[in-house]
Amino acid sequence: MQSINVDEINETRSYLIERDITHVKIGIVDADGILRGKYLNRDKFLHALEKGIGFCDVVLGWDSNDQLYDNVTFTGWHTAYPDANVRILPATRREIPFEPSTAFYLGEFTGTAEAVCPRGTLRRVLARAKDMGYSVSAAAEFEFFMFNETPDTIRAKQYHNLQPMTPGYFGYSVLRNSVHSELYQELLELAEVMRFPIEGLHTETGPGVIEAALSYCEALEAADRAALFKTFTKVLAQRRGLMATFMAKWSQQLPGQSGHLHISMKGLDGRSVFHDPAKTHGMSDEMRWFVGGQQALMPELLAMIASTVNSYSRLVPGYWAPTSATWGVENRTTALRVIGGSASSQRVEYRIAAADINPYIALAAAIGSGLWGIEHKIEPDAPIVGNAYDREHPARRQLPSTLFDAAAKLMKSAAAKELFGAPFVAHYAASRQWEEREFRKAVTNWELARYFEII
Repeated sequence: MQSINVDEINETRSYLIERDITHVKIGIVDADGILRGKYLNRDKFLHALEKGIGFCDVVLGWDSNDQLYDNVTFTGWHTAYPDANVRILPATRREIPFEPSTAFYLGEFTGTAEAVCPRGTLRRVLARAKDMGYSVSAAAEFEFFMFNETPDTIRAKQYHNLQPMTPGYFGYSVLRNSVHSELYQELLELAEVMRFPIEGLHTETGPGVIEAALSYCEALEAADRAALFKTFTKVLAQRRGLMATFMAKWSQQLPGQSGHLHISMKGLDGRSVFHDPAKTHGMSDEMRWFVGGQQALMPELLAMIASTVNSYSRLVPGYWAPTSATWGVENRTTALRVIGGSASSQRVEYRIAAADINPYIALAAAIGSGLWGIEHKIEPDAPIVGNAYDREHPARRQLPSTLFDAAAKLMKSAAAKELFGAPFVAHYAASRQWEEREFRKAVTNWELARYFEII
């Protein structure tokens, strides 16, 4: 049973009745960052708000294609897929502009399922930060491609010869965003109404690619916003006869799509933890150790950030994606970019992340590794000046080149088990090994073109 404030229940009941909201949509995020959910009528929802609601734990036991993991212990045929309890979160309420009689709320798993819940994992990391005397703020920025396609046409074409919404390379184009201003305005308005506000929106370099920077806020809320942004951007696109993709890399000829994470910390008294004007680059000791922890643990935690097979197609030299655990000051060729300035702007950009991240799990890794660095006073390497791609890096800084290898490193990581809990590490690493195994069953176009005739 969940514990919830009586005032929250009464306020929620009044909100639903006053607005004549008859049904409520609830959503929970799975291991792949996919928002799963269902509608409840108002009475059922209000009961669930107070008592919790059962949700089949298969949501934590299958992949993005609804195929059941065969290598996890938390759930499976051996447990008969029971219900897991879900706590509804009143503070996450959103209004969906195109569903006027419906409210939307996020939930998270509780009980034994909380140990492997993505949102719960990030919440535990943030509780660790609070115990250390810190509050964490974050924001995500996503690149995504828009296509003049539908779910039916992409399947009919077998994902080949897709038509981007716009042709050519038009980075920061006023021409493109003016021609398609209705779409841009609709996305901006949706983001305001649903409380994932966008502070910057522009075309990127490539056919049909757009970048959105979400507004800065407390880190758990930032993850909520990122998950909702990805889902409802796709919803908006499909309602307009378009499609948006957040794959890490959809085309061999084009750069991948980033999902960079910006992170800063304050003390519980409101002071900036990262900024010290007396130190080199304005980096406080705590910020330096934070970056040191991120750098040191990145190879072990990569599966939590680069979480799909496709993620590793992006991590190649020369395509605006880092290939080693490196850092620099205002350096966009490194995995970690320190952004200096004032107490309010000093932050670290976690650039290894792509658009395909699960925001909760990626932020847990990025923040947790930094906290671990502060706890252990981990010194980073000297910052990279110039092109990080053009130099050799120590073996300990090399990143795994496949999801399978990354999952194996995560499985063995003592730091990961300390930060996120052994149940989460075992379950999540197994889910990534499953993902790689599913990929190995595929026969790709590259294999056909290379071997069909000549071998």
